[in-house]
Amino acid sequence: MTKNPTVLKWLKDMEELLTPDKVVWIDGSAEQTEELRKLACETGELIKLNQELLPDCYLHRTKQNDVARVEDRTFICSREKENAGPTNNWCDPKEMYKKLYDIARGSYKGKTMYIIPYSMGPIGSPLAKIGIEVTDSVYVVLNMLIMTRVSPKVMEVLGDSDDWVRCLHSRCDIDPEKRYICQFPEDNTIISVNSGYGGNVLLGKKCFALRIASYQGWKEGWMAEHMLILGLENPKGEVKYIAAAFPSACGKTNLAMLIPPEYLRKKGYKIWTVGDDISWMRIGPDGRLYAINPENGFFGVAPGTNEKSNFNALASTKKGTIFTNVAHCKNDNTVWWEGLNKDLPENADDWTGKPWDPAKFNKADKSTCAAHPNSRFTAPAENCPCISEEFDKGAGVPISAIVFGGRRAKCTPLVYQSKDWKNGVFIGSAMASETTAAAAGAVGVVRRDPMAMLPFCGYHMADYFQHWLDMGEKLGDKAPKIFNVNWFRTDDDGNFLWPGFGDNMRVLNWIIDRCEGKADATETAIGYVPKPEDIDLTDLDMDMDTLKSILTVDKDVWAKECAEIEEHYKKFGDKLPAELKKQLETLKEAIK
Repeated sequence: MTKNPTVLKWLKDMEELLTPDKVVWIDGSAEQTEELRKLACETGELIKLNQELLPDCYLHRTKQNDVARVEDRTFICSREKENAGPTNNWCDPKEMYKKLYDIARGSYKGKTMYIIPYSMGPIGSPLAKIGIEVTDSVYVVLNMLIMTRVSPKVMEVLGDSDDWVRCLHSRCDIDPEKRYICQFPEDNTIISVNSGYGGNVLLGKKCFALRIASYQGWKEGWMAEHMLILGLENPKGEVKYIAAAFPSACGKTNLAMLIPPEYLRKKGYKIWTVGDDISWMRIGPDGRLYAINPENGFFGVAPGTNEKSNFNALASTKKGTIFTNVAHCKNDNTVWWEGLNKDLPENADDWTGKPWDPAKFNKADKSTCAAHPNSRFTAPAENCPCISEEFDKGAGVPISAIVFGGRRAKCTPLVYQSKDWKNGVFIGSAMASETTAAAAGAVGVVRRDPMAMLPFCGYHMADYFQHWLDMGEKLGDKAPKIFNVNWFRTDDDGNFLWPGFGDNMRVLNWIIDRCEGKADATETAIGYVPKPEDIDLTDLDMDMDTLKSILTVDKDVWAKECAEIEEHYKKFGDKLPAELKKQLETLKEAIK
């Protein structure tokens, strides 16, 4: 497959370390993929589902101690502890390499070593990067075939270059006490041991696409962000692109695949999905910021996904999909999860493989659920009914607006625009969301998650903020406008005041109008808020007074917010960019 000396040396080292009985290169062909599916069904790693209803779809169950990302076992192993910063776990690379190699040594004995050459982004795109993952799991291979672009062409594009990411995964004993997911940013290396769960073992996902790529972007002058990318088409057929970052449970995938309300659909508005999770952005030849989605599939949370909440995501799962830790309906050999529909399956096994009793189901008690709350689907992006024609082109799409968001009951207005790029970076750096009943711990606790990158930034977060400021300097007047949205304002009884879902299109239209100088705004202490009459309420059961209430900026609430941001900033110490301190002081003055 390759004559690249750096690749051959690393693979030889891996083979000597792991001692597999057999080595297989993955070529992405339909024939090889089918053989691997068959093998996984024979070993029990996969269950083949109803091929008439769900063609090329399979069910997988992880071990019960291995069902989610493990942030406390995730490390950034930079040579200097300072470079990992206060928000990451750190270990000395020499010490961690030894520990991991000792755990992985000989762990492929009696097994096959699969070598997966893959491209993050369209193969050959100037915005793409290459990785090679070795794994002993057919489940990982089949997921990587969906989530990344796997082909012999990857090695042709790489040639003799050393610019590729080394990814070692070994299931070992699936021992949570010896589970580690480690990134070595200076070495372009990722090592994951003792897990079989997608988020920890599909190493192109968060490990490469964010932790390693954010570091690469910092060093090379581009950005790897935890952002969806969508195209908004107006009735004239013009498409403008938005990148948006949200913490979990804020409707990110729903926004990426939004279906406009009927009134706007009839007028000719459309949404095109470029990506639902990750955006790599570089400055193009014309000086604007261009983005690609480095992934090739969706690794989505199943519970709550249904025809109403996200029609396009559900449609994406209808073929070629791997479902993980959902319920297995034995009557028709399909799958089910809470929130798919209201018909509780009568003859089903739960996510652990045990018979499920619908009579004992209690929505408030997760232990009675048929599907695990973090159960997943890995679906090909090409299945999505609204996938953008730009998705596979590789040139990237020009970004008009960057949107930050969070779940705030009383604080943040429905939408506001930053005063400029620097102020936008300040807004992103202070991004926060309130915990819901679904999250562990107390309800309504404010959690700061800057740019939704807190668990995914591969270097010191204060340097990351500075990198954002530096990118703004380079972009100058061609920088995208920065906005903040909050679909979650509530009344005093806790009822949501904005309908959300498809109606969020009304807010996106205002954002694009602002980018094009077509909409007015009112300047407030925090930024520019829409004039209420500029948000289109046609066919919406909402009065102007309610809209005005969710566009208000309460100075008392914001005084408390400033105090909390100040506390949040303390953890970054002297490394916090002076510009962000200045932005905070300006805000404090403005709300007095």
